[in-house]
Amino acid sequence: MILKKRLFFADYMKTIAGLFLTLNFFACVSIPKCAVAVKPFDKDKYLGTWYEIARFDFTFERGLSHVTANYSLKSPGIIRVDNKGYQDAKSRWKESIGKARFVGSEDVGRLKVSFFGPFYAGYNVIALDNQYRYALIAGDNLNYLWILSREKTIPETVKNEYLQKAKSLGYDIDRLIWTKQD
Repeated sequence: MILKKRLFFADYMKTIAGLFLTLNFFACVSIPKCAVAVKPFDKDKYLGTWYEIARFDFTFERGLSHVTANYSLKSPGIIRVDNKGYQDAKSRWKESIGKARFVGSEDVGRLKVSFFGPFYAGYNVIALDNQYRYALIAGDNLNYLWILSREKTIPETVKNEYLQKAKSLGYDIDRLIWTKQD
């Protein structure tokens, strides 16, 4: 009887440990090799509306045009993320509300963003002009990349600078989809 209780307890502890490791795995975020997040980063200057200029295609944004991201302070240490885009095929708007938290210090542009409970993804600001008008965002790995602007367009010089930076980090910039913003 004692042996059965010990085995049950051991199995129970293994299950709890496995659950903890799984949740920890999903909560971990990273930054692509050789990429460096912007420092110093000013959260307050970054808040507001950004227009998506280009992105790598992935399920949640597939088929969207006129994509915007609006960042606002939800509570201390938490940023509300409101992503919106137009589904041309269905002639309707699609919106996703999430939250972002800093991975470390708030003066470094490394955040983790979640739209689904405990599941986080990396949101790494790897290029940003001094006036906070244009940003290059990397995800956890080389499969996620965004170019953002405070306006619906971006100057060619900034576009080329960001494309060169992304390419030097190993991104296949030919995979970028240029978001319709007219």
